[in-house]
Amino acid sequence: MRWWDIEPVLELERDLFPEDAWSAGMFWSDLARARGPAATRHYTVAVGGGRIAGYAGLAAVDGTGDVLTIAAARDHWGTGLGARLLTDLLRAATAFECHEVLLEVRVDNARAQRLYERFGFEPIGVRRGYYQPGNVDALVMRLSSLGAPDATGPAPGSSGTPGTQGTRTHG
Repeated sequence: MRWWDIEPVLELERDLFPEDAWSAGMFWSDLARARGPAATRHYTVAVGGGRIAGYAGLAAVDGTGDVLTIAAARDHWGTGLGARLLTDLLRAATAFECHEVLLEVRVDNARAQRLYERFGFEPIGVRRGYYQPGNVDALVMRLSSLGAPDATGPAPGSSGTPGTQGTRTHG
């Protein structure tokens, strides 16, 4: 993701997360930490149909990766875009030398939870009232061992439907 992607990302952000959309300033701040030798962030966009169809972000601190956000446009749900975005984040976590990756996902977003489980994430706790407004709990998930993810998605032998429902995984 680059600075010129922020406005189209914000349009998608407002569509998918109308009640808690990130601001331009939040993206600018994180992108400022995505370059140079001291970088601690990685953001990516996916283009489909001539527009940004999805985006994802990761923070890395002291060997731990934190999936900040993954979003896929509604017309790309079920196409594997969520899996490709997550694969990109896991590659970045490996490059950052992370030994684990954490994320939060809404407890009512079973589709996103299945995606994460296909990649080996396991539930480790619940954050009560994490998502506002609405006071919705977040399931905290962790991937303890990072392999070499491929762009097709989960590890061999796992199953499930690729894609995500505009999963917000604030960290």
